[in-house]
Amino acid sequence: MPWPFELEFMQRALLAGLAIGVAAPLVGTFLVQRRMALFGDGIGHAAFAGVGAGLLLDVWPTWTALVVAAAGAMSVEWLRAHGRATSDLALALFFYSGLAAGSVLLAKSGDARPGQYLFGSVLTASWADVRTVAALTVGIVLAIAVAGRALFAVVLDEESARVNGLPVDRLNLLLAALTALTVVAAIDVVGTLLVAALMVLPVATSRAVARSFRATLLLATVFGEIAVAAGLTASRTWNLAPGGTIVLTAAAIFGVVTLAAGVRAASPPPHTHQH
Repeated sequence: MPWPFELEFMQRALLAGLAIGVAAPLVGTFLVQRRMALFGDGIGHAAFAGVGAGLLLDVWPTWTALVVAAAGAMSVEWLRAHGRATSDLALALFFYSGLAAGSVLLAKSGDARPGQYLFGSVLTASWADVRTVAALTVGIVLAIAVAGRALFAVVLDEESARVNGLPVDRLNLLLAALTALTVVAAIDVVGTLLVAALMVLPVATSRAVARSFRATLLLATVFGEIAVAAGLTASRTWNLAPGGTIVLTAAAIFGVVTLAAGVRAASPPPHTHQH
């Protein structure tokens, strides 16, 4: 491959990043539509606690992160659905307790690399990591391909979906599970602190120009892929942290596209002559 992806470690980083560039915006589109943009952030902090538990128990951290993230996502959804706590309160619970538990467990395990899990380390990803991320992404894409219409009906109007006979509770749990899968898949790429940004920023960019939900889904993945490729290129060029650079690139794309869309909307229509 051409520079900057001529080296094998950059190729692994690109493949893992492109997989997340698809999965994160896909799931994030449903979360943004539901006004739960920070859901991925809360689950990311829960996953950080799972990473610490895995290192302490000498278990592959991806699996423990997946278990803890899934349990956290299901718990937040249960609290929201049963009115035991508002969504923001439930997310705050996992936001702070997950981060605190992760730091305690990491210190107890003797691992001195919290930044690797908080901000990602995609340049050190192995082929096994790439295969894991790709497998999780394929599962997410297939689930959305099968249940996407029903999920859209639920996030658009939950009560109407229930009246129409859709299994709303199971679909809500599915969305929570997909969020947990996305968070765990993205740990190596952007870390637990930045994963929510990659789930939201491409979606926000897409919503500035898209005219339908389907277009929002497709454009969000396009902007996610561009952010990953451009972010890794900038990271290699200026020796920057790849995870943060990918997110900053996504933020820059959002700013440029939003500004261009605003200028276009504010410009007067072309003058027409009547004959």
